[in-house]
Amino acid sequence: MYEYLHSFIHLVFIGFIALFPVVNPIGTAFILNPYFSDLTRKNRKKVVKRIVFYCFSLSALTLIGGHWILELFGLSVPVIQLAGGIMICKIGWEFLSTDKPKETNDLVIKGSEQSHIITLQEKLFYPITFPMTTGAGTIAVLFTLSANSEANTLPHYLLNTGALLLSIIGICILIYIFYVNAKGLINYMGSHSEKIINRLSAFLIFCVGLQIAIQGITNLIKG
Repeated sequence: MYEYLHSFIHLVFIGFIALFPVVNPIGTAFILNPYFSDLTRKNRKKVVKRIVFYCFSLSALTLIGGHWILELFGLSVPVIQLAGGIMICKIGWEFLSTDKPKETNDLVIKGSEQSHIITLQEKLFYPITFPMTTGAGTIAVLFTLSANSEANTLPHYLLNTGALLLSIIGICILIYIFYVNAKGLINYMGSHSEKIINRLSAFLIFCVGLQIAIQGITNLIKG
């Protein structure tokens, strides 16, 4: 019994440590803040809850059945990395080439917020959840974790899967906390700092996408 408990706790810890840098809830919260900048805190929480739900569902599906899905469509992880990297580069470039003006009239802000929420609903899964929050890097890590946690017996398999699901829940909690509070942290630093952070974030989005795409190309060549 002690051996199973120790294995469970160890796998939870390993899963969390492996997922944290690829999801990067702190950095990604700043990167994605422009999507939520026009929302009130109440609406921001609603939107982030949906994102967290998508993140957990996508991660859990990848953990449990990701290999079968890729085999069904004849895809490989490097191809997912390449495609995801290209999409992230596109998003970063769009952020760099646009400068959204801020409305000053309260009534206009209120009206624009409602239309913004409707538009934002269509972007919650793509590109905000995938590939920005849980993208190709997360999928690759989950594939690795699931392969390393395979067991010969069903109880052991369920125990390992449960531990990794708990790790995913921990990451999702951090996503919620930082996504909801990113605007407050940026406002605390001032409006000038917000513009700097938004521009740097856009550049980092482009760089991250390029890195993932190059890694996918490298893996394809090696494979």
